Amino acid sequence: MKTSEFISALRATPENQLVFGDVDGHAVPNGYHLTELKSASFNTVDCGGQVNRWHETIVQLWVPPDPADDYMTAAKFLKIFDQVCGMIPLDLDAEIRVEYGDENLFPSTYHVRSVTRDENATHVLLESPATTCKARDRRAALAQSTGSCCTAKAQSCCAA
Repeated sequence: MKTSEFISALRATPENQLVFGDVDGHAVPNGYHLTELKSASFNTVDCGGQVNRWHETIVQLWVPPDPADDYMTAAKFLKIFDQVCGMIPLDLDAEIRVEYGDENLFPSTYHVRSVTRDENATHVLLESPATTCKARDRRAALAQSTGSCCTAKAQSCCAA
C-alpha cells in the first residue's frame, strides 16, 4: 500500500483506535509506541544483473514493558507523521511498511495488506514479507506479455 493511501485511510476516522494485526489474528498489543518513521531508499542489483531502485516509508512500533491501556488513536499517529514530514522528506508514493516484532509476530518489516474500519477502530492488516527472484519474476512477466523469453543474463541466473 502506498504511504498516501495509508495516511488517507487514517484521516477518514482520526478518533478511531489504531490496531495493527496479522492474518493469523495476532495483534500488536495496546499501548504500543510509534518509535520511528524512516524514509528508506534502496539501490540494489539482482541476480540477473539489473539495477533496482525504490523507496519505502517504514513505521517502527514498540511495546514498552508497562504499556498504556489504550491503543494509539489515528489522530495521534497522524500528528507524529505530520511532524516527521516537516523534518525529513517522505515519499507519499512509496510503499508503507511496518517494522515490529514480539513473541507472536516474528520481528520483520511487514507489508500493509489492507486498512479497514469499524465503529471504534481502524484495523491495519499486516502481511509477512517474502523473498523472490526479480530476474525470474521479470522473465515470467515478459513471457506472459509477449510470449517470448527473457535475456540470457537472467536465464543464466534462474532456471525456473
